[in-house]
Parts: sequence; structure tokens; C-alpha cells
Amino acid sequence: MDIPQTVQFVDRAVYTNTGKRLNNLQRKIISGILNRQKYADVAETYGYSSQHVKKASHELLQMLSEVFGEQVKKSNLESVIERQINQNINLGNNTTIKNSSNISYINNCSNSSTPTPDQSQPETPDLQQKTKNQTKIETIDKLRQFGLSDEQIAEALDIPLEQVKQVDLEE
Repeated sequence: MDIPQTVQFVDRAVYTNTGKRLNNLQRKIISGILNRQKYADVAETYGYSSQHVKKASHELLQMLSEVFGEQVKKSNLESVIERQINQNINLGNNTTIKNSSNISYINNCSNSSTPTPDQSQPETPDLQQKTKNQTKIETIDKLRQFGLSDEQIAEALDIPLEQVKQVDLEE
């Protein structure tokens, strides 16, 4: 994830938890930290005093500590954000990333014609198997579109070659 996307993620997390958006200076501070800049450099680059940037940064890091539920410092901001982004990855019939503190939902599917199962009802083993098979077929088809051979797909997905070749037969 690049820095603008990361800042956007943090903004959504802050908004979800506080109802407020990051201001321009807070966005610039996060970008500066992720770019390994010193507060003095951020201040100089954007025309603020060093003291103002330090104070705003301290307040920002305190707020992010509350939002993310762990202490956030300049030295660990990147790893905290990375952990928050990668929490509870669930690969099913849609690629969904859900943060445990309900910060963000990201749906990576361009076509969500396959309905998402009702999360309040446990999936039956038959439905789970059908979902897994559908995901496998979609993944194999996508990898073929990228020009991978069946052998490469089998190796990448760590499944038998015969299983990859069967996808043509199932369609």
C-alpha cells in the first residue's frame, strides 16, 4: 500500500472512531513520518513552525493510540498501521479485509455477483466446499489470464496439477 492509500486508511479509521477527519497538517505529518522525515523537515516543507508540528504530531499520535487500541509513536507508526490493515484477512468468494476494530471493509472484487453468505448463519459444509471450489476456479482463471501455465499455477497454489487441469472440465 502506498503512502496516500495509507493516509486514506488512517483517515477512515479516525473517522469511524471519532467522527472527525484528519486535517491537512495531520495528513502531512503521517506522510512525513512514513517518508522517514524529521518534524523540522515537515515543518520547513509545508511552512509551519517546528514547535507547531511537534505539538500537532504529539496530539495526532495520542489520538491514533486511542483509535488503534495500542500505543502509537513516531517510531512504530508504520508497523501499527500495517498490522491494522492486515488484521483478520478473510479470503472467501470475495476478497474481504475486515479490521477487528471495525475500522475498514475493503471488497476487492470487481464483480460481486456471488452473494456473500449471511455471517449470522454458519455455513454448511456443502456451501463451504462450493465456495472454496468457486474461489479456486476464479483464482485459476485469473492466473491463466496473467499468462501462467497450469504447472506454474499448481505450484503457486500448492495444489496437484490434475486439479488445475480439471478446472477446464468443470466450466
